[in-house]
Amino acid sequence: MALLVVLVVCLSCLILFSLWNRRHAKGKLPPGPTPLPIIGNILQLDIKNVDRSLSILAKNYGPVFTVHFGMKPTVVLYGYEAVKEALIDRAEEFSGRGSYPVIDHIFQGLGIVFSNGDIWKQTRRFSLTVLRNMGMGKKTIEDRIKEEALCLIDELKKTNGSPCDPTFLLTCVPCNVIASVIFQNRFDYGDEKFHTLIHYFHENFRLVSTPWIQEKHNKQSDFTMDNLIITIWDLFSAGTETTSTTMKYGLLLLLKHPEVSVKVQEEIERVIGRDRSPCMQDRSRMPYTDAVLHEIQRYINLLPVNLPHTVTQDVKFREYFFPKGTEIMVSLTSLLYDEKEFPNPRKFDPGHFLDESGNFKKSDHFMAFSAGKRVCVGEGLARMELFLILTSILQHFTLKPLIDPKDIDTTPSTIGIGSIPPSYELCFIPV
Repeated sequence: MALLVVLVVCLSCLILFSLWNRRHAKGKLPPGPTPLPIIGNILQLDIKNVDRSLSILAKNYGPVFTVHFGMKPTVVLYGYEAVKEALIDRAEEFSGRGSYPVIDHIFQGLGIVFSNGDIWKQTRRFSLTVLRNMGMGKKTIEDRIKEEALCLIDELKKTNGSPCDPTFLLTCVPCNVIASVIFQNRFDYGDEKFHTLIHYFHENFRLVSTPWIQEKHNKQSDFTMDNLIITIWDLFSAGTETTSTTMKYGLLLLLKHPEVSVKVQEEIERVIGRDRSPCMQDRSRMPYTDAVLHEIQRYINLLPVNLPHTVTQDVKFREYFFPKGTEIMVSLTSLLYDEKEFPNPRKFDPGHFLDESGNFKKSDHFMAFSAGKRVCVGEGLARMELFLILTSILQHFTLKPLIDPKDIDTTPSTIGIGSIPPSYELCFIPV
């Protein structure tokens, strides 16, 4: 009985402290659901689909509100106006990276994606410079993608129209493109080392020989071997997984909507024909295909909730005050599924990116690569890969599902940091 009394008293104290702390912070952080001691708002959130929970909370608390993950308050930005104001209009102030305890333990604040401060700025600047010098953003990288696309086509032809899971082959292309940039070499699709590279990136970083290893003894330098390895991990993982997952999800959507595939193939036939490979100059003359690629990225909503940001200094945001280090969670779903910008947003419809004349229509809400200072380093490369891979596949093959298109389920198998498509097989029928 005495133990029970002690527990009740302690719990009461925690509740009182939590309520006092909440009142004390009133007028600083935005309002939000009342957190429980220690666990915060965890019980009020669907951990398997946090994004859906944020959508519900936004209806009650507006575009800027606070949720507690445990005892840590996180400010949520929901909707285009709030996100634009923070990530674009005040990009520097909101350019910090939030934390994931497990990732922080592994990455130690190094690399590009999860670093902060001078390490992040110098590593990002250095990486962009090196990548540009190695061909990123130039025709040389387009030629490498086209080469990989042709290799993909050859591998797909070997399936002889039999059912196959496209996951591995779709992963090979962007992975080999990154390998050709960083290692100045590509791998045969049957190469065991290439298979290992795809599945265990970190084990293959030993293959990298670098002149910066003199730097490991310089405690003042950010260019250490550890930072180099983690930066390469960032480039491979981000440059491979996001593009291949988008492409895998995209093919599933085209299986579900064969009429879209037909229209893309008609545009390919009209603009490119059969006698040459697609090139980036073709994209401006292929508005429907461009719209399809944008709609795939919008619809699959690959990163429903952006990687966490923090404010780099004390910030006055609207009527609220965010102390330096406040974590910021950005709902990209609120932009990509905005009903005013994209009518009937839960329907896959390339018309979301076409005007009445059939011309491509740009949307400021399209932030699939994030925005501001933390925008994806490889956005240009990813856009190039997606266009060249899709057009190359549909130039040579008709996609045949194993079941009736109306029975294809495009619901993600997992929704966490990313939306993962379900496993499936299809047949690549030569045209």
